[in-house]
Amino acid sequence: MHAELENAFGLTGRVAVVTGAAGGIGRQAAITFAQAGADVVIADVGEPGLAETAQLVEKEGRRAVVRRTDVSQRAEVDALASTSLDEYGRIDVWANVAGIIRYSPIVDMAESDLRAVLDVNLFGVYWGVAAAGRAMTDGGSIINIASAGGDMPAPTLSGYGMSKAAVMHLTKTAATELGPRGIRVNAIAPGFIETPMVAPYYTDESGREDLDAKARIFETRRAQSPLSATGEPTDISYCMLYLAADASRFVTGQVLRPNGGVFMA
Repeated sequence: MHAELENAFGLTGRVAVVTGAAGGIGRQAAITFAQAGADVVIADVGEPGLAETAQLVEKEGRRAVVRRTDVSQRAEVDALASTSLDEYGRIDVWANVAGIIRYSPIVDMAESDLRAVLDVNLFGVYWGVAAAGRAMTDGGSIINIASAGGDMPAPTLSGYGMSKAAVMHLTKTAATELGPRGIRVNAIAPGFIETPMVAPYYTDESGREDLDAKARIFETRRAQSPLSATGEPTDISYCMLYLAADASRFVTGQVLRPNGGVFMA
């Protein structure tokens, strides 16, 4: 590869913080950043998954620092930023990936479920943006994971969709505030991606996958895409790498939509 392209898409010498890194998109983002040369700080509420992610990062020859973090708690997010500064002395990339989902019609939504979704999906991102914005002293990139659910209404996903739509707006506001300091803020709104978050669609209470149901669901999702495709975590982590690296130096306040063309803004 040409050296100029390696520099544009490489993260050598940089430090990335990734929340929601115990699995799914967050885990793949940590691995992809490591493959691009970054050391990482990985955070989640699921410690066993974090340990496995750390091993995968270290397999790529990079260092991984693990910090159990509940992003709904501002103090814990601030402590996560402090961990990166203590261990590495810097933060160059901050990826707000942690998210949860609750299914319920609006008329039946429990207040506790709605607050949980907003606390993690919206306030967790807000605290992450704030912590990264304070810690980044030499420019940087903040990447927020939104969702196609923030663009397209779907029955039983009012809280989730509302939180993700708010993340898109937060991203634009943060881009205007932090841009003068050289900090870029962008969001990614994935379509249907095969991750643990979508597994409940085809998994029973015992954890057993219904392979026939899974096949039907994925076929339905593929039929909605002009590419006849569904996504994988790497489809999102490669978009995240672009936003993390110098290749996107002129990009801020934007929402990338890797969704197979299911929704076109």
